[in-house]
Amino acid sequence: MSLDRPPYPERLDVLPEGWLEESGERLVGGLRRKLAAERALRSNIVARVRACEADVAGLELPDLPAAARELGRILRRDGYRPAAVAKAFALISRAAELTLGKRHFDVQLLGGWVLLQGMVAEMETGEGKTLTATLPACTAALAGVPVHVITVNDYLVSRDAEEMRPVYEALGLSVGVATEEQEPPQRQAAYACHVVYASNKTIVFDYLRDRLVLAGSASALRLRLERLSGQQSRLKRLLLRGLSFAIVDEADSVLVDEARTPLIISAPADAGDEEQVAVLGIKLAQQLIKDHDFKVQLSERRLALTDAGRAHVEELCAPLGGLWTGALRREELLTQALSALHLFHLDEHYLVREDKIQIVDEYTGRVMADRSWERGLHQLIEAKEGCTITAQKEPLARISYQRFFRRYLHLAGMTGTAKEVSTELGFVYDLPVVKLPTNRPSRRILLTEQVYGDAAQKWRRIVARVAEIHALGRPVLLGTHSVAASERASQLLQQMGLAHRVLNAKQDGEEAAIVAVAGQAACITIATNMAGRGTDIKLAADVAALGGLHVILSERHDSKRIDRQLAGRCARQGDPGYFETILSLEDSIMAAFGTRSTRALAALMALMPDSAAAGLGSAAIRWSQRRTERAHSRVRKGLLKQDLHTSRLLAFAGRPE
Repeated sequence: MSLDRPPYPERLDVLPEGWLEESGERLVGGLRRKLAAERALRSNIVARVRACEADVAGLELPDLPAAARELGRILRRDGYRPAAVAKAFALISRAAELTLGKRHFDVQLLGGWVLLQGMVAEMETGEGKTLTATLPACTAALAGVPVHVITVNDYLVSRDAEEMRPVYEALGLSVGVATEEQEPPQRQAAYACHVVYASNKTIVFDYLRDRLVLAGSASALRLRLERLSGQQSRLKRLLLRGLSFAIVDEADSVLVDEARTPLIISAPADAGDEEQVAVLGIKLAQQLIKDHDFKVQLSERRLALTDAGRAHVEELCAPLGGLWTGALRREELLTQALSALHLFHLDEHYLVREDKIQIVDEYTGRVMADRSWERGLHQLIEAKEGCTITAQKEPLARISYQRFFRRYLHLAGMTGTAKEVSTELGFVYDLPVVKLPTNRPSRRILLTEQVYGDAAQKWRRIVARVAEIHALGRPVLLGTHSVAASERASQLLQQMGLAHRVLNAKQDGEEAAIVAVAGQAACITIATNMAGRGTDIKLAADVAALGGLHVILSERHDSKRIDRQLAGRCARQGDPGYFETILSLEDSIMAAFGTRSTRALAALMALMPDSAAAGLGSAAIRWSQRRTERAHSRVRKGLLKQDLHTSRLLAFAGRPE
């Protein structure tokens, strides 16, 4: 590491304070980002790269490392100027052609340029985002900048790194893979490579571990003085090499969807009487009456005690003594217990495995190993399910995703769905969104949406529809909202004698095998949104003639973007494909609409012609979805402001973050 580079480079984050400054930033910043995106699209980078290809066309694998070293000197001298970048992209494309047999498409070259400019590239599913990422990653690495390629889970981390490793190594670049199950020395070795692939959770937690090592003394001057004086023990304990350059795959999922929850490193605390408190808390909460003692706002995933509920809680806790005598403490504990009972559900938000509660990521559908809810919620859910009560943990360090990613000196992202959150990506991360054209025209056929008054009607129609499509020989992907819904669908198909495979958090170890055959003729796959991120379902040779993959969405998610991700499983790279939605007014997304309103709507739809009823039901579901999206956006914004406010208070008090 050169002396002129900070030992732990990162950006200090600031957020506009006050509504006037915030409004000005939204207006001026939004215009600036729009102009930057337009400039990127108008760039002649593709023509420049194609012009440079003649210079590298004669190179073979043994020639690439020397050419890469020479190019690295140019990049370190000139930076990311178009002429230098065009030479880099041409060389990287040649390396991909020699090692993978793939040559970057024009769209991928444009996508690489967009990423190198610090923007989000919206690329349709199947357009080759994994290969696109090699362009800016290799370019930055050749310029001597440590690169992090970040995606949503360890499965995709390992898959993408191994698929693209030949390209990097052909250019003399090392590739690291950092995963959760590795020991710290293994991850430290991975981060020492030119390019490292890691999940968002792995890299954030490793950053927090570094913050604990640095204990608030991460200034470049302090670390440089320690190094010059020979005091390197602390530097040797660091995992990362700072936050220089990040390319975030599935950027909307990582930067937006998962940004509602802070990440916390904790240590076991004194257990005390936690088991007794958790069990008693659940028993007391079960005696409280919904809509009388407490109100539930499902759209915002929160609930609150009423005045009558507070009085009831005081009455129930009067004989108990101890911590139950304090009004604030008992009401907080009972509110958490009510949340465990009414907001968190088995096989939707968590699984029970080997007497342990395992959290399911609601956006990826995957189990989050070794994660736990804070403020006693985890223990209350353990009590609810009759599991062994674990000890609560004491927070040591915490940070929000928003605040963490804002610290990168260079941040860019890729996703198939970003336009709906382009304003939030711009305001929070200063990331323009650039929608790229497809390499081939899309052949996806969107069928008319069907909406039924109750879930039983919906599932009958879904099963009948799967049977119809299966009879045509077309492969079917049935998307469900939760593990429980996927298992219900499986039971119904079994009753019809339809062979199928299920992909959810309980079968996450079989993901690669299930996805590998999902495009075979007459194959039926049921999947949670595990199949909606980072996976390409490739069609068998004879399937295109049958109409391609047929995707059915059985329930809308909290975000329209997740629905679009599932639609993107079909009709990739010019293939044919079908997408249809079959919904009901009893789907969980309708929680924002309210029970009474939903019943009245169902009664009205029963009196209307089918097409009109479906249109009315669709409008209600989309309204409820938009309301939920806005509620989640408010939560994310509030979390970022709270995180920054806490950081300022700690800095003022002279304590580490």
